[in-house]
Amino acid sequence: MDIAWLKDFEALVAQRNFSRAAEERNVSQPAFSRRIRSLEEEIGARLINRQTLPLSLTPAGEVFLAQARLMLRTFEETQERCQAIEAAGENVIRFATTQSLYMTHYKTLIAPLTEQSGFETDLNSTGWAADQFVSALQQRYCDVILTYWHPAMDFLAPLEVSKCDFIEIAEDDFIPVSKAAPNGAPLFDLQGNRKKPLPLLSYGRASALRSVLEHVLRQQIEPPNVLIVNQNALAHSVKAMILEGFGLGWLPRHLCAQELADGRLTLAGGSAFQTKLSVRLYRESENEKSTLNRLWRDLSAG
Repeated sequence: MDIAWLKDFEALVAQRNFSRAAEERNVSQPAFSRRIRSLEEEIGARLINRQTLPLSLTPAGEVFLAQARLMLRTFEETQERCQAIEAAGENVIRFATTQSLYMTHYKTLIAPLTEQSGFETDLNSTGWAADQFVSALQQRYCDVILTYWHPAMDFLAPLEVSKCDFIEIAEDDFIPVSKAAPNGAPLFDLQGNRKKPLPLLSYGRASALRSVLEHVLRQQIEPPNVLIVNQNALAHSVKAMILEGFGLGWLPRHLCAQELADGRLTLAGGSAFQTKLSVRLYRESENEKSTLNRLWRDLSAG
């Protein structure tokens, strides 16, 4: 099966019209139609209902669409990984981390050291699901992952039992915050009236911080009355919604330090609602890249 046929199919689903889809794919309509027909023959089922306007998918087409998107995503990720491996020389250290860690601990602790030592780095600040960071390290898509760690997190468990080393480079606090009212009090207070549910801006299943938030809530003798109004994979997105006053949420303290200092955000609960996060770097023990070894020694010594 030609990978281009999958892209053709995806374009046709989006456009619901052969002419527009052919134009998007930069081929003539007759050639585009032949490619869709070849795809159907390869699959052994009719995928497009050509009798409706606009075009629609057959039941088989609906099933195939989900798999086609999965195959295309897998292909693109594999292609990206192969290109990264090809492009990465012996002196390039490939980091993978989240946006929140890139904007905080990477910038303050790691970037100055790499610049001072002249290390060349390739930083992948990504919205991957938590377990994808582990896979990326194990498959040598990256040399190092920078991640939060907490006992409640289980996605890092494979690294604990495999041939991986880690350095703990910092600590952070995972704290409940709310937009501040004009008088400085939190708009949503975990220690206030428990009758009315508080809107909670939570984390999706793809986020490493979801399990930490669930742990904090489970530890409460009297669990707070909260109603989840939104779930997001990125702490930056949770912070943005808190700042808009949509609800309260938990953030790493370093990520909201400026907003706490200038009064836009304030704590929404006391120490019982807080927990510690470690900030760790993980690497494969068998990765003997010389620049990585030097960086590891420098960070360990510091």
